[in-house]
Amino acid sequence: MVEQAKVTEREAREVAEEARESGWSKPSFAKELFLGKFQADLVHPYPRPTAEATAKADEFLTKLRAYCETLDGTVIERESMIPDDYVKGLAELGCFGIKIPEEYGGLGLSQVAYNKALMLVGYVHSTLGVLLSAHQSIGIPEPLKLAGTPEQKQRFLPRCAKGAVSAFLLTEPDVGSDPARLAASAVPTEDGEAYEIDGVKLWTTNGVVAELLVVMARVPKGEGRRGGVTAFVVEADSPGITVERRNAFMGLRGIENGVTRFHKVRVPKENVIGREGDGLKIALATLNTGRLSIPAMCAAASKWCLKIAREWSAERVQWGRPVGEHGAVASKLSFMAATTYALESMLDLSAQMADEGRNDIRIEAALAKLWSSEMACLVADELVQIRGGRGYETAASLAARGERAVPAEQIVRDLRINRIFEGSTEIMHLLVAREAVDAHLSAAGELADPDASAGTKAKAAAKASGFYAKWLPQLVTGKGQLPTSYNEFGELGKHLRYVERAARKLARSTFYGMARWQAGLEKRQGFLARIVNIGAELWAMSATCVRAEMQRKEDDEKTGKEAVALADAFCQQARGRIEEQFRALWDNTDDVDGKVARSLLKGEYAWLEAGVIDPSEGTGPWITGWQPGPSKVDNVARRYLPDTK
Repeated sequence: MVEQAKVTEREAREVAEEARESGWSKPSFAKELFLGKFQADLVHPYPRPTAEATAKADEFLTKLRAYCETLDGTVIERESMIPDDYVKGLAELGCFGIKIPEEYGGLGLSQVAYNKALMLVGYVHSTLGVLLSAHQSIGIPEPLKLAGTPEQKQRFLPRCAKGAVSAFLLTEPDVGSDPARLAASAVPTEDGEAYEIDGVKLWTTNGVVAELLVVMARVPKGEGRRGGVTAFVVEADSPGITVERRNAFMGLRGIENGVTRFHKVRVPKENVIGREGDGLKIALATLNTGRLSIPAMCAAASKWCLKIAREWSAERVQWGRPVGEHGAVASKLSFMAATTYALESMLDLSAQMADEGRNDIRIEAALAKLWSSEMACLVADELVQIRGGRGYETAASLAARGERAVPAEQIVRDLRINRIFEGSTEIMHLLVAREAVDAHLSAAGELADPDASAGTKAKAAAKASGFYAKWLPQLVTGKGQLPTSYNEFGELGKHLRYVERAARKLARSTFYGMARWQAGLEKRQGFLARIVNIGAELWAMSATCVRAEMQRKEDDEKTGKEAVALADAFCQQARGRIEEQFRALWDNTDDVDGKVARSLLKGEYAWLEAGVIDPSEGTGPWITGWQPGPSKVDNVARRYLPDTK
């Protein structure tokens, strides 16, 4: 069995730090928000696409909508597989090359159009959105657009645009959020013309049907060789590649996710993306906009949930009135409507900013992924509750009884994964928190470094004093305290004044946390998560208000008023959540929770488990190891479409 690399906590942190994009060449609304600055001019006036881009996108989306209306998502749910002809139709429309430039055979459309396309196919079945997003958001196209050579783009992008499905392979059986322990190897051949890849990759979304793969493997360091985790383009039918299993999940039935083994797979050196050792950096850069695919599908799911909840709550009568008129359900409907508006607002503003290219949106996209995945699950759960027993019943069972086949329980299952993949909620909290404290680490990081010398710490102290002497006074007062500020937003101005005040309070709280715990702050994950949650809510409030103001000016009077009403409702709800998070920064059960958890891990509460019958016992190890060598099982790989080579 292959042994995982022995990596210390410090070494793992250094690998992650080396992979992150440290420079800030463009302004960032969210970065400034965490520093206590509400820079409304970065998001207002609301960025808008050109008329030409809108017309081009609308033409494609109209065709896609018409095609989606011919598809039957229940077939995918029932058979746990996407029919080949569904994929063929999507390929013929150009759906596999939505963001690929026209010069490479793609449609050359915007992030906004791409998000809308994901929403449309997601209405048919969530798995269709996963197929397209895994291919274009993290598969071959995006890494090559960011770091590929002209020759690589010419070789692979036209194939991707035609429908050569691609997949991204990073995770391994014992390597998830800690890439420092990556075991897959890519050893240079003696002739120096290629690499030989060995390893096993787990949860390879699209991997079962992919024609092209982005594979992350570790190149050993050597004389004149940088080494490190490196990204490769690999032909999926290369000798030595075996898809050993197609995995099955709680939701997303039809997803082509597998286990892929590499045994002495020869990959030409021309297929390295970027440089040796840049694999993780490329992966994180890809996710800057790639993460927006999840908010797109979350927004689509929430819009559908809202539609069903509204229709059912008006139709279903209990105690002489429609259930939606009863207070308990009315509050749920309000939450669903306001949150859905915010989800769509955050998504649209993030995408518009990505297309505009004026801002660095790495934090905005990360917050959108984090917040959307959490809130969409809450919206779907409320739908199930409103529907009662019918919400828990499958669509097939409802149809068999002669009732409307509403797949509420399916949407709960399909949405649940969004809180896990492309960065779990817990990892996203840490990732965003690292960016939130970046300015502080730049100013005073060496003060908290236990290995720093006395001289280094003295210099760091002087640097930190200069930074905080200028920064802290800026957090005392601001525009949010002036009742006339942001009046151009009408009745929503009060909420933006709150955002400005809360941003300064958030920055002060972050500083207090650093001063209190110093190097120990990174261990205070509950505190950091609350800091990030507050930032996410403030970003959502900002996006919602600027969108509502745009609609008030550009849409008809009725729609404009309704948008402002929804934004107002959302902001009131968000402010309640923010105040609770601020309170919990300092008044919480984090310490006692840690104590209980440590005791639990030591077995001190084993008596609580007495009498349990565990059907999983004896079925296998927690994590399956892997042995190097050729595969001993049949290859289950297949293709939707003919090979494009």
